[in-house]
Amino acid sequence: MRVAITGASGLIGGALCAALLDGGHSVVRVVRHPPRGDRGPCVEEAEWRPEQGRVDTVALHAVDAVVHLAGEPAHRAPWSRHRRAQIRRSRVRGTRVLSRALASMPSPPPRLLSASGAYFYGDTGGEVATEDSPAGTGFLPGMCRDWEAATGAAEEAGLSVAHLRTSVVLGRSGGLLRTLVPLYRAGLGGRLGSGTQYMSWISLRDQVDAILFLIERPEITGPVNLCAPEPVSNAAFTEALGRALGRPTLVPVPATALRATMGDLAEESALLDLRVLPERLLAAGYSFRLPTIDSALSDILARPAPRSGA
Repeated sequence: MRVAITGASGLIGGALCAALLDGGHSVVRVVRHPPRGDRGPCVEEAEWRPEQGRVDTVALHAVDAVVHLAGEPAHRAPWSRHRRAQIRRSRVRGTRVLSRALASMPSPPPRLLSASGAYFYGDTGGEVATEDSPAGTGFLPGMCRDWEAATGAAEEAGLSVAHLRTSVVLGRSGGLLRTLVPLYRAGLGGRLGSGTQYMSWISLRDQVDAILFLIERPEITGPVNLCAPEPVSNAAFTEALGRALGRPTLVPVPATALRATMGDLAEESALLDLRVLPERLLAAGYSFRLPTIDSALSDILARPAPRSGA
């Protein structure tokens, strides 16, 4: 296959590039700078400038699928009004620009996998959410709803479009674990708030494998939850990470402290009660490599950081 990827230098994008190249496929990295010609025989680059509404569609000719992962990181404090506007604009406008560009091509790529978030469901209060569950309330659910709607032009042009409602991705080279592991190794790990809130998660290995699985199944369209089949409470995750590292987890962080330092972000991330299941993936026959939090953490922490496909 020939697969184009936005956000190819990120945690997921880098691992996806590496997996595709290892599998003998070729990659077109969609980048924000003029293409460089020194990437190797199986790696090309296509320039896009979403803030200017420009995409080099010529470089995307004969692409079998586009995986759109680009977007400003959402979980960095402070969560100011300006910061939220940046997060929303990078996802909604960027997706709309890409979608319209693909739709304008004489022969559009047949498949588009566009990132979204499990935060679409908001706080589920311990109740299970599947792809049929409604959107929640708050900034992140509203943004996810508009993010998914921004692929409308591609869908109208006949592309097979799936929305990747991704949960917390656990990988050694970035994301949540990159922040937590040094703290836990220093003996500073502990539950957040009450610890009873559910956390939906997925290993980086399964995230990448699920994307590859979906690329080859164009009949699967619409929302797809990318999360492990066994969400855990924050307290259970804390204990599992402590076990995996052989360290105590005796330093809880009170909810009041999280709210004081993170503001609204605390309610929509650290204190969010989000219990999501991958109903459509399982129904389609996807088999998780790392379905439990203990198996995932054991595998991740035993491995060296994966090489980047960048």
